[in-house]
Amino acid sequence: FFYPISCQQKMVSKRKVGYKCRIAGVLLLLLASIAALVAVAVIQDKWRFKQYNLEYGIVIDSGSSRSNVYVYEWPGEKENETGVVKQIANCRVAGESLKMLKHGNHSKTAWTKSSKGATAGMRLLHDKDEQRSNEILARLREYLSSLPFSFQNASIITGQEEGLYGWITVNYLKGNFIEKNLWNTYARPQGAKTVGSMDLGGASTQIAFAVQEDLSGPDYMHVQLYGYPYNVYTHSYLCYGKNEAEKKVLDKVVQESSDPANIINPCYPKGFTNTMNASAIYETACTKKPPNYNPEQKLSMVGDGDSDKCGSIVKSIFDFETCSSSHCSFNNVGQPPVTGEFMAYAGFFHTAKILLLNGTSDLDQFNSSLTKFCQTQWTPLKKEKQGVNDAYLKSFCYSAHYVFTLLVDGYKFDKETWKNIDFQKEVKNTSIGWSLGYMLSMSNMIPSEVKELPPMTDPVFAGLIFLFSALTIVTVVIVFIILIRTCY
Repeated sequence: FFYPISCQQKMVSKRKVGYKCRIAGVLLLLLASIAALVAVAVIQDKWRFKQYNLEYGIVIDSGSSRSNVYVYEWPGEKENETGVVKQIANCRVAGESLKMLKHGNHSKTAWTKSSKGATAGMRLLHDKDEQRSNEILARLREYLSSLPFSFQNASIITGQEEGLYGWITVNYLKGNFIEKNLWNTYARPQGAKTVGSMDLGGASTQIAFAVQEDLSGPDYMHVQLYGYPYNVYTHSYLCYGKNEAEKKVLDKVVQESSDPANIINPCYPKGFTNTMNASAIYETACTKKPPNYNPEQKLSMVGDGDSDKCGSIVKSIFDFETCSSSHCSFNNVGQPPVTGEFMAYAGFFHTAKILLLNGTSDLDQFNSSLTKFCQTQWTPLKKEKQGVNDAYLKSFCYSAHYVFTLLVDGYKFDKETWKNIDFQKEVKNTSIGWSLGYMLSMSNMIPSEVKELPPMTDPVFAGLIFLFSALTIVTVVIVFIILIRTCY
């Protein structure tokens, strides 16, 4: 059969179109294979994920009245160079366990542990005793060096730093620095305000609160947390912790008495009697020894339950008159006026709790409660406060007057600002103290361990490279065959 010329032309045209389509398809497949091969290689090389390890820190707080060990944890991935730290353990340590650290003195010790190494800080009761400080520091370094991690250094923290770290702890736990938003990421709270911090220990007491940036001086410390700067007023009063201040009060009581066998103590409950050695009052750097001091002398005290007289003696251990600044607390220490909310913890909390006023209260309520407490006789007081150790219970009249005097006459809280004080022991089941704030600050300095992981495992990457390489080779062969057939 002979087809018309027009039909032959159409068949030839269709063949050419078919060849062109096949060539275009194969070329497209070739380009796609090459692109996929390059993309897989680039992604594996450039798109790497960072995997952070958890970091851990250990702090030993060996204070004048108790010793605690705290264990903290935070993700290696920090928020603006500061770790998101949480407490995972807190236990009281037997005195014998820390004997080599304390050895006749009292210290506050901290170290942080990570695979990068460890660093340590220590707070001493007697900051001026340089020789004793160095001896304790040497024993501390020796002990930490024997532990199963890479120890780097130990140092002594100041009372001012202790106040600052307490302030950091309080505001961190209250979420004033960062909080999780709706997208489950950390951000600074809108209109975030900080709260002041007041810590009452056995040997010293601290106050710290944020102030304007333009204020400066020896009691002002600048700190940067989660990318934001803060200017904090902080002062530590050594020898004005609850225990050391009580020795000052007992000294006043003894000096006012002419008979060491019958010393009337207005701060002890009526009906309470106690005999102690003079060393219990005077074997400390915070109380001046009297003439002809005999540490074995017996001092017999009889409780009188005189609230007004007790308050008067407590006030006498402070100097509220001398002030060379525009505003002072006591003992000629300059302090700006207190503003905003405050959290009072440690000895402050325990004193408010015995008066059933933990949390917030008002000034007159606190004053009337302490008067009622001081006037309660020993026998009914023991019955009312069952479970409280006698050694502590006898001193709470003094303690309540001391807290009231320190806050009102010292820090200058009045009827309005007193309402802003929150007496607490914990926030979010975490103990309030300087140790957590110390760990937060240290997390700024500890480099995180990070592993860079490729997006694909080695077998997957090798498999994809093999697949697209084979596909590229096959398409190149097909293109070559089509071109040969087209030419011949």
